[in-house]
Amino acid sequence: MANIGIIGGSGYTGVELLRLLLPRNDVHISFISSRANAGTRVDAQFTSLRGLTDLCFSDPDDIVASNCDLVFFATPNGTAMHQAPVLLEKGVKVVDLSADFRIKDIAVWEQWYSMTHACPEWVEKAVYGLPEIHRDQISKASLVANPGCYPTSVQLGFLPLLENNLVDTGTIIADAKSGVTGAGRAANVGMLLAEAGDNFKAYGVAGHRHLPEIEQGLRGMTSSTVSLTFTPHLLPMIRGIHSTLYARLKNPTELNESDLQALYEQRFADETFVDVLPNGVFPETRSVRGTNVCRLSVCRPQQRDTVVIMSVEDNLVKGAAGQAVQNMNLMLGMAESTGLMAPALLP
Repeated sequence: MANIGIIGGSGYTGVELLRLLLPRNDVHISFISSRANAGTRVDAQFTSLRGLTDLCFSDPDDIVASNCDLVFFATPNGTAMHQAPVLLEKGVKVVDLSADFRIKDIAVWEQWYSMTHACPEWVEKAVYGLPEIHRDQISKASLVANPGCYPTSVQLGFLPLLENNLVDTGTIIADAKSGVTGAGRAANVGMLLAEAGDNFKAYGVAGHRHLPEIEQGLRGMTSSTVSLTFTPHLLPMIRGIHSTLYARLKNPTELNESDLQALYEQRFADETFVDVLPNGVFPETRSVRGTNVCRLSVCRPQQRDTVVIMSVEDNLVKGAAGQAVQNMNLMLGMAESTGLMAPALLP
């Protein structure tokens, strides 16, 4: 049985990790931290976990003395880069759910995150944790940079088109919407019910931190230059991401909609957590609520030159904690789907 630690256990991704891991009998959560809640019981903070654990939150600095095989960092950006190296040097595997190790170009990371990176040498060693592309590398990795929620939905949506060099990568568009949990659990006026409810708005239009991560991933799929227009929006709901993606075909006379459908079905035929819907069926965010599934639909409206892909996921599961557990399973030599096969919560 593997001993697991969670740094940053009082946020939404931390409690989602607990929800996914506590029922399992092949892993044991031996450490969970929250600086603000140190010494208090986890189930006092999250009554949904009563009867599943008697753990208390610890100070995050105590992780160094723990006996963990793998540690999740569910922390704000800029935390893992200071604490993870000590664990990695002890032979502890790390899955970081923040952005600290995702972007390979340190100057770009520092530009977007407005801080100096503390351990650029580990950025070079980190594996980007999108299993549908990097499965073999993840299984051998000591440090996995778990993808962001928007980047997961966008990259998986564009993947078959870019791998096969079918679209103009200089004009691709991602029109993405997320529920309010994407902003984390910290107090934020914009996330209050009276502010976010019965409302819909774009944000980060001039530039969002996920843009360089997405473009880096898309560049790895193709030899062409990638220029993405990415516009995120806030939805008045708790969970879920819906990304509508647009790309212009290079040779529209060579592909029809059934060809595109077959392309997507074949690419993801062996992927447990990517579901390509039948032609003409479009995904809903509620169909993936609580699951580790990214559900896709592809179409070519009016048989014109533009391909439209719809991609939905639960931002806290496939967009965060579920994908982190998927990566943990690979890193520890377990079946990739272990603990992640529950169906969506409906209604």
